[in-house]
Amino acid sequence: MLVVFAAAGWLLVVMLSAPRALGQAAPATPAHAAISFQTSDECLACHNGLTTASGEDVSIGTAWRASMMANSSRDPYWQASVRREAIDHPSAQTAIEDECSICHMPMSRAMAAAAGEPGKIFRLLPGGRSASDEHRMAADGVSCALCHQIGPERLGTPESFTGRFVIQGGPSRMLGPFEVDRGRTTVMRSATGAEPADATHVRQSELCATCHTLYTQALGPDGSHIGSLPEQVPYLEWRHSAFRDERSCQSCHMPSVANTPISSVLGEPRETLAKHTFLGGNFFMLRMLNRYRAELGVEAPAQALDAAAHATIRQLQRETAAVSVTRAMLVNRTLEVDLAVRNLTGHKLPTGYPSRRAWLHVTVHDAAGRTVFESGAVSERGMIAGNDNDADPLQFEPHYEEIRRPDEVQIYESTMADAGGRVTTGLLHGVAFVKDNRLLPRGFEKGRAEPDIAVRGGAAEDDDFTGEGDRVRYRIDVAAASGPFNVTVVLRYQPISFRWAENLRRYDAPEPRRFVSFFDAMAASTSVELTHATAVVP
Repeated sequence: MLVVFAAAGWLLVVMLSAPRALGQAAPATPAHAAISFQTSDECLACHNGLTTASGEDVSIGTAWRASMMANSSRDPYWQASVRREAIDHPSAQTAIEDECSICHMPMSRAMAAAAGEPGKIFRLLPGGRSASDEHRMAADGVSCALCHQIGPERLGTPESFTGRFVIQGGPSRMLGPFEVDRGRTTVMRSATGAEPADATHVRQSELCATCHTLYTQALGPDGSHIGSLPEQVPYLEWRHSAFRDERSCQSCHMPSVANTPISSVLGEPRETLAKHTFLGGNFFMLRMLNRYRAELGVEAPAQALDAAAHATIRQLQRETAAVSVTRAMLVNRTLEVDLAVRNLTGHKLPTGYPSRRAWLHVTVHDAAGRTVFESGAVSERGMIAGNDNDADPLQFEPHYEEIRRPDEVQIYESTMADAGGRVTTGLLHGVAFVKDNRLLPRGFEKGRAEPDIAVRGGAAEDDDFTGEGDRVRYRIDVAAASGPFNVTVVLRYQPISFRWAENLRRYDAPEPRRFVSFFDAMAASTSVELTHATAVVP
């Protein structure tokens, strides 16, 4: 349970037990205890208007407002997915909304928990007319006051995962990475009622791990708990890689700029300022938020969301993966092509929500420019040609060491199954991964990985699938075609794959209907190229 103590003008929230099971009532809180947050507009007045010496705008508020963090409660895919789970498990709807609001509507949920109530989602969705504190806190997503009030208690331990962070700062203290002098502290307290406090843990990966290490608990037909699943665990993946000794989550997702002030009011240059861009991999959702901004109650300027989507794609294409042709030769009318694919990030690729996938699109053209082989083409609907799962929701494409036919595709993904072994995209049906061949980060030893981050399926037995990358051989019958043969290899990435969107189509509720209509309208732009390589075989 959570106990909230009021003392010395600030609040301390302490977690006293391990995370509760889905379906258990919200924890009780003493009646006299209270918790409150300020919305981001209280912070942005002073933390915007920031530029580097070269003139780059690094305003904290501008960058954050166009991020998925700021728009976590507006995400129409999340809204549709929560509604799907509530329809699948109607007896657990209250618990589902409470659990799913922890990290997507964290301030309104924390206030509800402090009052001994469950968090709510659907009656607080942004875009409505209500101006209540509850609505404003929900609409502010993962806001300034949330992250800067998380204390260091139990960070990096299982007790802090799935959003079990500890709110320590309270409305009169904002925890940050810098020591602030008395004069500037007075200015901030006078303007906002809050004062800054030095807290080095905000620079640590363990802070991010609280909401980015998520376990979901599967429910049976009667609502009983039948299993659990490490839904997304990039922190655990990072901890098992070489990056744990080299780079933090913040170093990639909040890259630093030097000699820049953190406030436009009486600001002084800091040695480094972490950009609050929070770049991840969901360029598609940023574009959807921008295109349907009126329906979703989006407040970020259109040009800011467009810039964030472009910056996300730029980072994906420059810093996530590499592919190369290590051998290509013609042997008795069979073209043999060996590929090497490497993950450059500090976690599995792709990581996060299991709707994400990356795959190899390989084409071979003959001397006349005719296509003699193609594996991994993507359609206007976002489907991958030859992928068993896109064609049949109960099937999935296996991991390959060697590919010979166009309908064999190397797809790097995690695939869930329910208690009966059936493939599913329902999180609260999933009890295990039957496939997880997502590309491993450098230094990841798959033989020593704990079960929650283990390689699953055929890749577990593939000696060429390691922390150094994946090696795949293509053996292509070119028949009577004439060379030279031009080989093109593209590694593509899709944050919301076709099946994860398509499976929402049968749910007759406002949120799934809306998301599916958005997805259908934008399906041709669901994926991007991460990297590519070419070769010519005489």
